[in-house]
Amino acid sequence: MSAARRSASARTEQNLQELQRRGDLQVCSASQFRQRVSALGLEQAFAQTHVVAAGDAGFTDQASLVLHLGPSDPPMRIGRCRLGEVEAGGGHGNTDLVLPMRQQGAQALEALLQGRRLPFSASGLAGPQHPRQELETELSLAEIGAGRLLLHRGISENGVVALSSREGLTPTPWGPVLGPLTSALFSCGGAGSIGLTMPGLWALGPGSPVLVAGALGWVSGAGAGHNPQVRRQASGHALSPGASCALAADLHGLEARWIRACEQRQQGGGLLVAVAAAVPLLSLEQARQAACPPEQLEAPLLDYGVPRRVRPSLGKASYADLMSGRLQIGSQQLRCAPAHSPRLAEEIAQELCVRLQEGRFPLRLPLIPLPCRTALLALE
Repeated sequence: MSAARRSASARTEQNLQELQRRGDLQVCSASQFRQRVSALGLEQAFAQTHVVAAGDAGFTDQASLVLHLGPSDPPMRIGRCRLGEVEAGGGHGNTDLVLPMRQQGAQALEALLQGRRLPFSASGLAGPQHPRQELETELSLAEIGAGRLLLHRGISENGVVALSSREGLTPTPWGPVLGPLTSALFSCGGAGSIGLTMPGLWALGPGSPVLVAGALGWVSGAGAGHNPQVRRQASGHALSPGASCALAADLHGLEARWIRACEQRQQGGGLLVAVAAAVPLLSLEQARQAACPPEQLEAPLLDYGVPRRVRPSLGKASYADLMSGRLQIGSQQLRCAPAHSPRLAEEIAQELCVRLQEGRFPLRLPLIPLPCRTALLALE
């Protein structure tokens, strides 16, 4: 029996946790693991690696910021409020607020993380125990008792390539593309991304720890559009957006260097968020999946010039072609660009490597897996 197969028989969650406690856990980023496999072969690379750190840094407008404020004097029950330029809804508690990221919420979050003070106004209906009706003040991060960033689709298995058969600029969830078939945007980082390093997001489930913009976050459950039953390659990798996770992270642990406010014409605002997750290599098959090169991973080409529930498919493309910046569809050559940040994704993956090796990030498998039932049910 080879050394890699002997080590595989001893690899369990408890075994890896013990290695982490002793300071012997061998961790590398997904890109480093692919290089190790190329240089040493799969079995030897597997023997030298216990955990792979995978990273994403994509754009999302499916996010909310929950703020828990302290009581005013006299007390009030907030019904509506404004923080900076964003309007927020109350009613979740006397002074608990939910800020959507689409309507200037991303800019408010970015300003708070940069240490700025924002004007805050609130109103509510008076009651015997909450007689105050209006409040005008300013808030900084230090004056917010607690808060959570909620990413309703924080991790997804794969992405899409957005293009358009229509003349002129066509808005998409990741920015405008020029048509007909002139430019394209791809939403997933491909090889090294979390979803294509662990097909099916098998190592994630409710309560699983994740690194969200520098803060210790956790999986709260299946994310928006969760669809684990998509078509897959023989390797197990999804051929389109498949399983997804919703994430939550403590507001006060977020770091401004790994989160950006974005604004798109006709689409509203959103966030560019760097996220990393640990992928424990418990078997040689899981190592083979994590080492899959960009030439073997594919994303669907979808026509956003047709505003239908099911976008017309124009085929598929490998991530090697997408990363080259040029895409060939028949006789037409398109320019393509990432609608994400490969640099931030690699940086947060390296940060997770350090925290895992130093024992500053918990290593554990989910208590329960993500549900097999799809959340992507059409409205008729």
